[in-house]
Amino acid sequence: MSVEFIGMIGTHEVSEIHPARGPVVDPDYTLRFARAHEEAGFDRVLIGYGSATPDGAQVAAYVAAHTERLGLLVAHRPGFVAPTLAARTFATLDQFSGGRVAVHIISGGRDAEQRRDGDYLGKDDRYARTDEYLEILKRAWTEEEPFGHEGRFYRFEDFHAEVRPRQRPRIPLYFGGSSQAAYAVGGKHADTFALWGEPLAETAEQIASVHRAAKAAGRTEPPGISVSFRPVLGATEEQAWERAHRILDTITTKGPAGSFTSSRWGRETLGSPTTGGPEPQNVGSQRLLTAAARGERHDRALWTATAAATGAAGNSTALVGTPETVAKALLDYVDIGVTTLLIRGYDPLDDAVDYGRALLPLVRQELAHRAAGNG
Repeated sequence: MSVEFIGMIGTHEVSEIHPARGPVVDPDYTLRFARAHEEAGFDRVLIGYGSATPDGAQVAAYVAAHTERLGLLVAHRPGFVAPTLAARTFATLDQFSGGRVAVHIISGGRDAEQRRDGDYLGKDDRYARTDEYLEILKRAWTEEEPFGHEGRFYRFEDFHAEVRPRQRPRIPLYFGGSSQAAYAVGGKHADTFALWGEPLAETAEQIASVHRAAKAAGRTEPPGISVSFRPVLGATEEQAWERAHRILDTITTKGPAGSFTSSRWGRETLGSPTTGGPEPQNVGSQRLLTAAARGERHDRALWTATAAATGAAGNSTALVGTPETVAKALLDYVDIGVTTLLIRGYDPLDDAVDYGRALLPLVRQELAHRAAGNG
């Protein structure tokens, strides 16, 4: 079997331990960042979505024009543009990129963040809207004849798109979430369902929930599963843990500096008993904080202290150790059904280079070894 590796890029230098530097859109840095992932052997890069960040489709178009094979996973929130327009936008991008586009659907986990873009729907309604949105999006990419739609959130007549995706039958859909509503909608529509990095037992439970939802929706094949981590590598175990604690010390003493999707780190973002803010609204963050409350270390190499320190704002659990240890930890997740591994570092560009040199080859070598009947 094979596994897909996804990284994450932004348009300027920033992370939880590095305050933002340079202009918000730094073309040279964006290109160095993307090419570092391409040269490191990543299959795709995620381009995140935030209410104040540069438009992901335009970032993807720029990266596509300056890279050769790197896949582009564009985060997208339903509800801010019509699904018919989104279908044409992504189909056009897929054509210009040579069929390298995928779309990551996020329905929105925080009311305050949604309202910055003018969305006042509650969580359940957001997922209901996403369900309807994805039905339309998929039809717009595949229907040969004009069609209309009259639903709860969208209504139109005689729609037909001349531009279609280069990929057939359509652009791949990724979907993130950890609530029952997310399982239902993602299980129905997603090609790959994305989870944050929890302990193995809890991840297996979530995979089972996604598979049950897919079956309930009438699917004969369940979606693939993505899990996200923040690997912290060292030449020895001791060096890896020393680096991990330096990262944690920076976060806890100075506060998180920023992220690719927001530089507004405040009480609404840092929500947990450990940070003094309110409990986060999204179930994914709540689950990470629950795991952190049980202990900092889990399984082979999972470390939850960084999740606790940031209020689990985004994918924030680490895998700590030598490349060999972290590769084995990633393979533990592959063994329970994970098909995609999304990894990004606290030193984003340098870590991407390091992962390509030291980590990705180990995972792929072991999978090739197994495929040859030696595992």
